[in-house]
Amino acid sequence: MRRADRLFQIIQILRRSRRPVTADALAQELETSKRTVYRDVADLMAQRVPVRGEAGIGYVLDQGYDLPPLMLTPDEIEAAVLGAQWVASRGDPALAMAAQDLIAKISAAIPERLRPYIDAPSLGAARSWKLQPDAIDMAQVRAQIHAGRKIAIHYKDEQGRDSERTIWPVTIGYHDTVRMLMAWCELRQDFRSFRADRVTGAEFLEDRYPERPAVLRAKWRRAMDEQRDEIIKMKTREATAEKG
Repeated sequence: MRRADRLFQIIQILRRSRRPVTADALAQELETSKRTVYRDVADLMAQRVPVRGEAGIGYVLDQGYDLPPLMLTPDEIEAAVLGAQWVASRGDPALAMAAQDLIAKISAAIPERLRPYIDAPSLGAARSWKLQPDAIDMAQVRAQIHAGRKIAIHYKDEQGRDSERTIWPVTIGYHDTVRMLMAWCELRQDFRSFRADRVTGAEFLEDRYPERPAVLRAKWRRAMDEQRDEIIKMKTREATAEKG
């Protein structure tokens, strides 16, 4: 790998990471030595690239730093096209249109020699033929999430029981056939998942929930991690008991 390409890749690695990246991790991904990483990072700092950190702890790239427009690689083009194809077939109408626009913009921006990676890609996302229709405006749900506003819903569970909930939407999960709305439920005083096709009515409220969306999302992630850890422990205990 050329040195200029390696310096750019270091910036890309730091840009996509939310935590400090160690020299070991950089060296492993770049397939080079830690000594080379230390030298490259020092060179970036000397060029006033806002990299902070030190050996043994890790490095971070200050927010707000950006590079001038650079050409996409063939792999990056195919990754973007594959993701856009998946969203186009499974996203709500607004997201599906945005995904198609994204492909068109990439096609217009790249040189002719890279056009086949879009016009005749080597991979593709299969269409979802059994996608359940949403019973709630998912574009408005996304707007509520960004604004930190509540939603009052009428919901029918898998047993057909109706309930009324006021929820604080956190995120939307996209599965092959359904979309899941993850939220804090005021009724249950806990995080719950709601299938979008089982929402029988919704009112998008102006009321904000008492926490910033990022804080609520972090709490939801911790709750999911704890739930996953508890499942792993339970399965471990069951496996141990079977062996005993």
